Amino acid sequence: MEQGYSTREAARIVGINLRTGKKWRNGHHSPGKGLKPVPPVYPVPGQQPEGPGGQGKAAPHTSRYLREEERIHIADRLRERASVRQIAAELGRSPSTVSREIRRNRRPMPKGGFSYRPFHADNRARHRRARPKVGKIGQCPELRDFIQEHLTMRWSPEQICQALRARFPDRPEMHVVHETIYQALYVQGRGELRRELTRSLRTGRAVRRPHRLATKRVNRPIKNMVMISERPAEAADRAVPGHWEGDLIIGKNGQSAIGTLVERSTRYLMLVHLPTGHSGLATRDALATTVQTLPRHLWRSLTWDQGSELSAHRSFTIATGIQVYFCDPASPWQRGSNENTNGLLRQYFPKGTDLAAHAPEDLAAVAAELNSRPRKTLGWETPAERLAKLLATAS
Repeated sequence: MEQGYSTREAARIVGINLRTGKKWRNGHHSPGKGLKPVPPVYPVPGQQPEGPGGQGKAAPHTSRYLREEERIHIADRLRERASVRQIAAELGRSPSTVSREIRRNRRPMPKGGFSYRPFHADNRARHRRARPKVGKIGQCPELRDFIQEHLTMRWSPEQICQALRARFPDRPEMHVVHETIYQALYVQGRGELRRELTRSLRTGRAVRRPHRLATKRVNRPIKNMVMISERPAEAADRAVPGHWEGDLIIGKNGQSAIGTLVERSTRYLMLVHLPTGHSGLATRDALATTVQTLPRHLWRSLTWDQGSELSAHRSFTIATGIQVYFCDPASPWQRGSNENTNGLLRQYFPKGTDLAAHAPEDLAAVAAELNSRPRKTLGWETPAERLAKLLATAS
């Protein structure tokens, strides 16, 4: 490896397996009773090629990290006004490595400019590499409390990160990315966020699960369907409000259901109470009652999947004047906003529970909470704010 070979290639040349090679390189703690830890194998003194400051060939770098003698060479050449590319060529390093080293480890001067001191830089780099480290969330109690409070409110990590930047624009210690929050929840032993907060995530899982292809459904034919390909173009670009997407979330044993309606332009959510079941007639009557709660100009079309609950779509269109369009089979992305919202609703209405136990007041409270969450796709406005603007403009 001192000659520039990778760990895998060096182990092959020596004649050992990769795992043993990594143990030799990094050292290891023997689990046996009474055995001492084995330190890593360091370079044998006197076998290194002559360093950058000598007459011989430049020493090849032994790892991704700069050595102390390389930092001394960088400092000497900076005093001689050498360019970053010249220094990198002399060290056998990438110019970006040298540039990043200078930028991260330099010290500002009182009268302007900066000073690069190699021993100070080496100490900083060694301290930065030390593991384990306390994460950013664990270092700031105020940040941790803010994240935990909003996770309890069922905000997503990305919504929390945006709220932190909006509320604390001049405090970078309060800024994190959403992956930092996921790591604090998922990684065992970090202790930065309470483990039970994973139940507040949309999936409710404490581990990541890879995406899998959905199995195709066997669809029941519905008479006189108007397919989504015939839907007006204004509905596709979301520029004109009033085009909705709908579906049902099903309860335990398929005996209960709640209707969900999402407006494509504002992502505004309405929940439909189905106390008498989700047959075609029951769903038609409940939807017809729900659409009357908003002005007529906010109801232009409704896009649904090919579920049998909307088999009475023609009579619904006659009663309300709203044309219903049906998605292609096994194509949930054609109602993407509604599918995403149904996933959010499962935090409130878990699978395998009786949805008939929820009163209309419960559904209204859940819809109000979701409509008051900021959305990235809306420029971090809430659906309620977008709908209020539309109503104000119309009035």
